[in-house]
Amino acid sequence: MDEDLRKQQPSNEEVDLGQIFNAIGRLFERFFRFLGRIFKGIFEVILLFLFFIQRHFWKFIIVIVVGVIVGAIIDIKKEPEYISTMVIEPNFNSVQQLYNNIAFYNELAEAKDFVSLAEALDITDEDASSIREFSVESYSDENQKIILFDQFIRSLDSTTQKAIDMKAYLANFNSLEARFHTISVTAIDNSIAKKIQPAIISSISNNSYFNLQKDISDSNIKLQDSLYKKQIAEIDSLQLLYKKVMLKEAERPLQGTNISLGENGTQKNKELALIDKMEELKLGLVELNEERGNKSSILNVISDFPRKGVRDKGLLKSYKFLVPSSFLILAILLLIVLSLNRYLKNHTKRTF
Repeated sequence: MDEDLRKQQPSNEEVDLGQIFNAIGRLFERFFRFLGRIFKGIFEVILLFLFFIQRHFWKFIIVIVVGVIVGAIIDIKKEPEYISTMVIEPNFNSVQQLYNNIAFYNELAEAKDFVSLAEALDITDEDASSIREFSVESYSDENQKIILFDQFIRSLDSTTQKAIDMKAYLANFNSLEARFHTISVTAIDNSIAKKIQPAIISSISNNSYFNLQKDISDSNIKLQDSLYKKQIAEIDSLQLLYKKVMLKEAERPLQGTNISLGENGTQKNKELALIDKMEELKLGLVELNEERGNKSSILNVISDFPRKGVRDKGLLKSYKFLVPSSFLILAILLLIVLSLNRYLKNHTKRTF
């Protein structure tokens, strides 16, 4: 009896394993059939599309040729547009006001309110009517972002520095924080940008708040400069004093063989400390001069508008591309609708 049970147990295990493997095999078979149906469906759709293109090929060619001709005529009759760019460096948190002003000018140009635009830019109505678009965007690469991150970190205390992640800072980088910004003007008059540059700059430079910030910055720079120079003068006096002391010590007659190494070492350490401090102050003066130069204006013009703008060209702005593309898309949609309508009519006839 026991022997029969032992013989039966392995056979039951073999049956269970066989059923599991069969189930796995059926599962994989269904999966591959499903994938096959998907690929077959995609292949059939591609074939239908190719047949559709083949059936209406000459229609598409005619539509494209007509579109190119119409687009070329529009391009010839259309007034050429010119684009001019200027690179600036805003100071004293004036970048937000700059973006607001440019957005305001652009709204006036889009609304064709040339009277208000002429008044805002201090130009004639005729000059204002030639302007088509204003835009402004930040000009920064990864290196500049890293420099800004370094400056930001240096302004924080050591505890806060540890909590700031560089990747998170770069991922959430605000374009307004960039150092340089590019202003672009699109117009049919290639010389208008140069005329409106003073008005764009003065709209920020004449702001009382920014002028106050600039005056405070100038005062702080002057104060820091005077402190640096005062400290340098004091260090020069100390160095002269140390030299006189050393000369006096050298003039003394040697008495016996007593040599004070401790005092000599201390004297040298003091001189080295003064030299290090002098170098630190000189570097501080260099940085201060750079800051004075960078913040001499509310808006630093890095690159002026050119005397004449360049022709605003591009495939996406050419009607020789836009018109035939639009015609082709409309033709495809129309033919698809007609084919679908024909299929539904045939299907209805077969059904009824």
